Amino acid sequence: MSTTELAVLTSAFSGQPSRHHTRNEGVIHAGDTVLLRLPTGDIRSHKLEANSMVNLGKFGSFPADALVNQPYSLTYEIMNKAISVAAPPTIEELSDTEATNELINDGQFVQPLTSVEIEALKESGVHASEIIKRQIEMHANYSLKTEYSKDKYKKRKQAKYSKSFTTIEPTLFNVCEYWFNKDQTRILGMRIDTLSQMLNLGNVRPGGRYIAVDDASGMVVSAVLERLGGSGRLITVCDVDSPPAYPVMTQMNFPKEFTNPVLSSLNWATADEEYTPIVLSAEPASGAFGSDKHKSRLTKRKTASDVLFGVREELFAGEFDGLFIASEYDPVSILEKLSPYLGGSASVVVHSAHLQVVSDLQASLRNDPLYLAPSVSESWLRRYQVLPGRTHPTMTTSGSGGYLLHAIKV
Repeated sequence: MSTTELAVLTSAFSGQPSRHHTRNEGVIHAGDTVLLRLPTGDIRSHKLEANSMVNLGKFGSFPADALVNQPYSLTYEIMNKAISVAAPPTIEELSDTEATNELINDGQFVQPLTSVEIEALKESGVHASEIIKRQIEMHANYSLKTEYSKDKYKKRKQAKYSKSFTTIEPTLFNVCEYWFNKDQTRILGMRIDTLSQMLNLGNVRPGGRYIAVDDASGMVVSAVLERLGGSGRLITVCDVDSPPAYPVMTQMNFPKEFTNPVLSSLNWATADEEYTPIVLSAEPASGAFGSDKHKSRLTKRKTASDVLFGVREELFAGEFDGLFIASEYDPVSILEKLSPYLGGSASVVVHSAHLQVVSDLQASLRNDPLYLAPSVSESWLRRYQVLPGRTHPTMTTSGSGGYLLHAIKV
């Protein structure tokens, strides 16, 4: 029996974006990064390298090639370093009984089956379902439990003894959920509903041209790229010399032909009009190449230099449709630097984990005639457990997914 979650999201995720991937969607490919949900509910991220093993700790290991060309969302059981597809779980209607939990006394003699005996069963190759069945049969107070308590007991034992996992497709929703639950600071506390609001407020569409300052591990960049669908332009500005490494983009499994024509990066120095890049030549200073390797190295450097000049000219030409900021730096200074490159009626969307940051920016923009209707918002999200007879909000939830400022540039 499984628990699903309902999330009330904005209309930004109501439709599927146009994705011009050149491979089959919904199928695992060699080299992909895949999310795996374990029986405990934890989610791990693994890159499926050819001829390698995927190690899930106490749950076992298996060859990565076994998942290649398989559809997502299947549940597998691990036996002797091999996997097999498990039957999908069923949701059964639990009927109310007269049993209560008031007479249950969970002492040390309630479960005669000792941990040593359980380990012996596991080492002998007994299936997890058989171990759980034996524990239930030998449990002194199992019959006194309510049907709901019995179901929770089975789930706890399945999470403890089951050697299985479920593949999860790394969509933007799933990847954002993965990072938010794993380490919120890496994505600046950005929740999936807040990210959807950013795309909606920024009017991201295929063919659009946008600027992004993303210090949230590439979450905003990945969201814009997916929405562009391989058609449009996205220039990112960062604080590193080389192209930034966005962990989220790696998990999204974007093919190069999907991102290379769309995405380019500049650092804060090269994004300054007063900065003069070094002009490199493909010809050696001595007039002759020392070797083919020397010639190839100079050619690559000249190509990279030409690309840099082209991206700078494109940025300085302006007329971009929107600016997205998710950074720990002062958004006022970032906006002053990049707003001249926005076209008329372009959207400005700023995310911050702190209300004071966007409130100060809103006060500044209210006094600037170049911006219309600067507004601050905070999305609200409540998750539900959906099970027959037990549908209710989850007992714990996140307090905030961050704050957004939106304004229109005149």
